[in-house]
Amino acid sequence: MKPVIRSLVLLILTVSWLPAQSTALRSGPMVGYGTMTEVMLWVQTNKPASIQYRYWNSAEPKSVLTSTAVSTDREEPFIAKSVITGLTPGVKYSYELLIDGKPVKRDYPLRFQTQPLWQWRTDPPAFSVAFGSCNFVNEAEIDRPGKPYGSDFEIFRTIAAKQPDLFLWGGDNTYLREVDWDSRSGIIRRHSHTRALPEMQPLLGSVHNLAIWDDHDYGPNDADRTYALRKESLEIFTRFWANRTYGAAGTEGTFSRFVWNDVEFFLLDDRYHRSPNDAPADGQKTMFGKEQMQWLKDALTNSAGNRDINFRIIVNGNQILNTNGAFAEMLTQFPSDYDELLGHIRSRKIPGILFLTGDRHLTELIALKDSSFYTLYDFTSSALTSGLTTLKDRNGNWTAEYTNPLRVEGTLVNDKHNFGMLTVSGPRRERVLTMECYDVTGTLRWSRTVPAASLQVPR
Repeated sequence: MKPVIRSLVLLILTVSWLPAQSTALRSGPMVGYGTMTEVMLWVQTNKPASIQYRYWNSAEPKSVLTSTAVSTDREEPFIAKSVITGLTPGVKYSYELLIDGKPVKRDYPLRFQTQPLWQWRTDPPAFSVAFGSCNFVNEAEIDRPGKPYGSDFEIFRTIAAKQPDLFLWGGDNTYLREVDWDSRSGIIRRHSHTRALPEMQPLLGSVHNLAIWDDHDYGPNDADRTYALRKESLEIFTRFWANRTYGAAGTEGTFSRFVWNDVEFFLLDDRYHRSPNDAPADGQKTMFGKEQMQWLKDALTNSAGNRDINFRIIVNGNQILNTNGAFAEMLTQFPSDYDELLGHIRSRKIPGILFLTGDRHLTELIALKDSSFYTLYDFTSSALTSGLTTLKDRNGNWTAEYTNPLRVEGTLVNDKHNFGMLTVSGPRRERVLTMECYDVTGTLRWSRTVPAASLQVPR
């Protein structure tokens, strides 16, 4: 065969299988949890397939390893989770996806990292966490008539360009519609549709993603423990996300905890055990349920004894500290849980507490000041792509919440889609946490800095 003809044949064969592999890929790959020696990678295909990854230390591109093959099938639904073990602490890795043994090319970098072994050796490294909530991906055939509710999907490319170490999905990460929430297949279809958003893929593939849920990715609006498909919804959530754990021994839910450097994160589930919003506000009304609340109190007490932890970040769908207004979707409407959680933090003198919340379709920083304790902050970030709230009534007048006295001045953002950023830096005993809000264009809207030393009970 002549060289020119041989080259042409090889080119045709190469081109012929590349689209096939791309067609087999539905969404991902996505980077999930990461420890010092292992990470989880997630992917969804359109048909049964064998999934592997080639990965290498980004500084040593010739040292390539290949993961064990994992198969996708219809029951999963076509989802593969691969746990890559035996990694070296503190290393940035590059990787590529293989479907049925063939590489799938992406037009953006694929990378993950392992946490460094800094204890007993150095100061904890600086790192950053992006977070946000309320992501509505349009589907015209079944959405409400009129103007599409979701927009500005390029926000995910803006987040990816910031190159955070983590992205925390703060609930309402997808919106189940009327045709979705009354069947297992409908819930799967909605998660699959949202996850395949093209603008989202670079963020999924290059940043460690962890998630909680809120009502819209759990069930109908304001859904609670009475939701008929709560167990099915939990099962599907755990398939579509790559957190390390879900729930605790004997208690189902999406709640969990994990450590990144000198920060411990507590991911809460405000739906699975929740009383109806209109239940009597007595000692029985609960957002978290007795078992999850006890788990959280125990976990915080345990964490407080760890001198390597400077910040303890509690992540929840609904706001925790906002006491202004009659909005049903906040912890103060569940007074027993509110009193128990804050009472525990104060009585046990748990240091370094910060709350991250979503849901409200606006961004703000709430500060709850207490002369006998340190100031508690609740950083609410919303919305990524869904509709924004105006804080006006039907007559166009500002509601009482517009002038919420608990809001830190200058932190209300409700004119553009946005996301939050946390950066932790500084020497081990002088750590500082910087909170920032960026809008869809990448413009910094506000910034506030909180030293770890200020989140301790005054002596």
